[in-house]
Amino acid sequence: MMTCDDAEILLHALIDGELDAGHARAVEQHVAGCPRCARELRAYRDMRGALAGTALRPRAPAGLAKRIDAALPPARRNAMNRRLVLKGAGFGAAASALAAASLLFAVVRSDRDARVLDEAVSAHLRSLQAEHLTDVPSSDQHTVKPWFNGRLDLAPPVVDLTAQGFTLIGGRLDYIDGKAVAALVYRRRKHVINLFVGEALGPAAPTPRADVAHGFNVRRWTEKGLTLLAISDINGEELQEFSDKFRTGAAASE
Repeated sequence: MMTCDDAEILLHALIDGELDAGHARAVEQHVAGCPRCARELRAYRDMRGALAGTALRPRAPAGLAKRIDAALPPARRNAMNRRLVLKGAGFGAAASALAAASLLFAVVRSDRDARVLDEAVSAHLRSLQAEHLTDVPSSDQHTVKPWFNGRLDLAPPVVDLTAQGFTLIGGRLDYIDGKAVAALVYRRRKHVINLFVGEALGPAAPTPRADVAHGFNVRRWTEKGLTLLAISDINGEELQEFSDKFRTGAAASE
């Protein structure tokens, strides 16, 4: 008989239609009699629908026009002679354009940051599917780190945190924001932590910055020109502990 642990591993594959008929029937039968797994399946389907509707279809944020208008200098209401108006027109137009461009840059940057988080969630969910978690399964940092040589133009830091309660289980290649990134995979009890390492994955953050994206906790920081983005369903305090211990371990190994 299928257990909840078995079903949990196969739920994503079921949603993506990647199970054969026998396994799909077994999961569906388990879900039909298990309220907990049924709730998880509904949550995964809702999240998949939300991501499908937003992550790959970038569009201007709602209210963009109003925000640009609000940044523009208000029209002068005082009576002015024609000479002063003409003299100031060039400067006023330049200032208006600069203000609008600055706001537009901030909005686009914010929209890109949201897209990076969306794509990180998508990559995390994909990795939880059966047999897609690692390309190089190993708990040895000296096996995982050199595996990326020749596969990436960067050298991701890899730290053994088993003694601290975060077990390295391997690594793989993934893609976020159109770039190949390293994905280092850790496990905390039954929870998976994906640590993505790449260049310019969102705004620079010298100290870890906390985010929540589609129900997942995220910690992101910048180190030696690389962005490290950790994502998991463990609570925020544990993910902060992971990022702190990883940074300490990476610094000690230099």
